[in-house]
Amino acid sequence: MRTVIFDLDGTLADTSGDLLAAANACFREMGHGDVLTQAQDAGVALRGGRMMLATGLKRLGQYSEALVDQYYPVLLEAYRADIDRYTVLYPGAMEAVSELKQRGMAVGICTNKPEALAEQLLLSLGVRGAFGSLVGADTLPVRKPDPAPLVEAARRAGGDPAQTVLIGDSDTDRNTSANAGLPSILVTFGPSGEDMAALKPEGLLSQFSDLPDLVDQVLAAHLGS
Repeated sequence: MRTVIFDLDGTLADTSGDLLAAANACFREMGHGDVLTQAQDAGVALRGGRMMLATGLKRLGQYSEALVDQYYPVLLEAYRADIDRYTVLYPGAMEAVSELKQRGMAVGICTNKPEALAEQLLLSLGVRGAFGSLVGADTLPVRKPDPAPLVEAARRAGGDPAQTVLIGDSDTDRNTSANAGLPSILVTFGPSGEDMAALKPEGLLSQFSDLPDLVDQVLAAHLGS
C-alpha cells in the first residue's frame, strides 16, 4: 500500500508559539526576560527544544552544553503543561489527509518530538485517530535523520515502506527520506519555507489542497509507473 508519512511540527501544525513560550519560561527561571520572539525565532522553535535553548543562551552570551542539558527537562515540562494554547493545524491539512486515505493510502506521523508529547498534542487537537501510526523521537533508539523511524512509521501505519513519501519542512526530513532511499515533499508555507527549494526534494508544497495529486506524481516517479 502506498504510504504518506508526515512530520508534525511545521508541517501539519504550527507549534512554534507554544514551543517558544516553553523556552522563554526557562529563560525567566534563569533570571532573564523573554529571549526568543515569534517574529525572529519561529523557525528555530520548529527545530526543537535544545536548539531554542542554545539559540537563546548564545544570544545572552551564556551558552554551555551543560546549561542546555540542565534546562531541557524544564522546557519539556513547561511545554507539556501548556501544549496547545497557540498551536494550530495548517489550513487544509486534515482535508488532505482525508483525501489521501480515500485514495487508498496509509498515513502516519514521524516526528522528532518526544512520542508522549506528540500523542498529547494530537489528542488535544482532536486528530490522533486520523493517523495510523505515530513514531516520535524516543520511540526507537534512533531518531530522524536516521531512516529507521520513517520506515517504522510506514510499517505501523499498515503501508509499504518501499512505497512511502515523507512530507516535511526541514533538511532533517529531506535527509531522512534520502537515507531511506525514499522521496520527500517539503512544505513552503512554514517559517523556513524559502529555503526548501535549495534542498531539492522530489516535491514542493505551497498549499495542502495540492498534496494528494502531488503525492500521486511523486510516488509514480519513484516507483517508475
